[in-house]
Amino acid sequence: MIDRHLTFSVLLTACQCQSQADIEEPETAEVKNRKERISESTYFGDNDFYEENPDEIGDATWSEVCRACCVHEPQEWLKIFAGVCLLVFFLYFFLLGLELLGTSAKVLGGCTTGSLLGDDTNPVAGLMIGILATVLLQSSSTTTSIVVSLVSGGLDVKAAIYMVMGANIGTSVTNTIVAMGHMGDGDELERAFAGATVHDMFNFLSVAIFFPLEIVTGYLFYLTKAMLPDEVVSDQEHWEGPIKKIVSPLGHKIIIANENVIKDIATGKKESCDEYYPTECDGAVNAANCKVGLIDCDKKTGDCPAFFQDGADQHDDEVAGGVCLFLSLVLLIACLIGIVTLLQKMLLGTSTRIIYKATNINGYLAMAIGMGITIVIQSSSITTSTLTPLVGMGVLQLEQMYPLTLGANVGTTFTAILAALVSDSVNSLQVALCHLFFNLSGIAVWYPFPPLRNIPLNAARKLGKATRIWRGFPLVYIAVMFLLVPILLLGLSELFGQKTVGFTVLGVFLTIALAVGVGLSMYWWTFRGGKESTVQKLARRQKKNATIHTLPEDMDYLKSEIIRLKEHTGLSDEELAEGNKLDDTDEENEDIESTA
Repeated sequence: MIDRHLTFSVLLTACQCQSQADIEEPETAEVKNRKERISESTYFGDNDFYEENPDEIGDATWSEVCRACCVHEPQEWLKIFAGVCLLVFFLYFFLLGLELLGTSAKVLGGCTTGSLLGDDTNPVAGLMIGILATVLLQSSSTTTSIVVSLVSGGLDVKAAIYMVMGANIGTSVTNTIVAMGHMGDGDELERAFAGATVHDMFNFLSVAIFFPLEIVTGYLFYLTKAMLPDEVVSDQEHWEGPIKKIVSPLGHKIIIANENVIKDIATGKKESCDEYYPTECDGAVNAANCKVGLIDCDKKTGDCPAFFQDGADQHDDEVAGGVCLFLSLVLLIACLIGIVTLLQKMLLGTSTRIIYKATNINGYLAMAIGMGITIVIQSSSITTSTLTPLVGMGVLQLEQMYPLTLGANVGTTFTAILAALVSDSVNSLQVALCHLFFNLSGIAVWYPFPPLRNIPLNAARKLGKATRIWRGFPLVYIAVMFLLVPILLLGLSELFGQKTVGFTVLGVFLTIALAVGVGLSMYWWTFRGGKESTVQKLARRQKKNATIHTLPEDMDYLKSEIIRLKEHTGLSDEELAEGNKLDDTDEENEDIESTA
């Protein structure tokens, strides 16, 4: 029996050695690892593509870049042409998804946003209202344009400045949502989320400096006031960017938001959304015959969109907005997957030296490009959301994304300036200039000097690495930073704004409790091992989820190895089972002997 057991063990060991030799046998396939490549260059699509540090990438020449871009066989040119056509197709519907996302958000949050913007506010409340309004509307351009219009109607300029600062923070939520489309790939999610949140970090840090500075000194208020003319006269109409003109015709067939609802409620022309309902059409369903609510009809063509309903109430319109919001997210994710997959195939086999050289331009030039693109398309969200997938793929480095984002921040102020020129109000122009100089001041602090430049970059990298520990982190980040914290601070500031002893005492108590809670949490996180224990728990959870996800493939692999083992040894199932029993018996005997 022992001899038979020894024979079985020898055969099993020999089979394992043979299997390992088969696995380690060098393949004759194409090299897919930079360590096995003579030049040690990394190519797009390599197995270790995401392991390369940007500092390790060699410098290519422009002639190499030109050869990689322009020297191809006729069949390759045909494939490139087909790829570009498909890319334009996906990009168009990606932009349509962003358009529908913003429009449906305005339908869903129009009444609430109008009420928020119409309130008399203190600085903290103004900042939080700017954030929440932009998150609800999915457009800082819309928020700042409405604020500018409200100033011409009597809103205090100083209160408007704080709202504009909040709008600057809220606008970055869109590309953060787009980054979540990379959740299927850990490497891409880390890079994409870092590329999206570098926008957040710049805005948060800028507000951290200039918000208290504005409260204490009125820096932006007095700077822009000194630049104002005596009056502003303009007969210009609202300018619509070319991207809007391309995407809007199809978008307007689906849903159109009635932006007058937000302005009317904010300025007090309407007390609530109830005054718009029920919608009704006197005859044919078109813009001329219909009374509209949150969903509008196209004034130019006279047509009403697919989601417009004759006789609808507020709930019906909000349900339609919610359905359109869901469909826009599905469209965004589908097009994002298509764009990323297509770009990966088109860039497959391209050296990172070539990609890095082609995208590594001067930071200030990148700012100018980002600003120019945003001025043309009239949306910083579209600019940054389109670039975020490129960061996720590794085509665009975080260091190049940062100045492009800063340029987009400056470019989006052009919308508010146009709105101010249309409003014929000096105060409106002052708010628009405050938006511009707030962003320019932030750039002056956080970009020219490398030590300060690295602060938002490193913060974004840490947030990107957090997705490695838990892929659900982006959802929590958005919920906390763009919803929970603004709502909490807005509620506290409103308590103090009631100017009654009872609410003031309650506000003081809650503020102290919140400060103590935050302080204790930071102490536990930093000095009591909170960070380590949390990271370990989340890492175990992520590992467990990954194991469950790959379990079917692992089981198939084990089954194939068992079959190969049987074929190699010639043993039957009964003999293998008997061998396993002998192994178990020997282990039990060894345990007994060691115990004795």
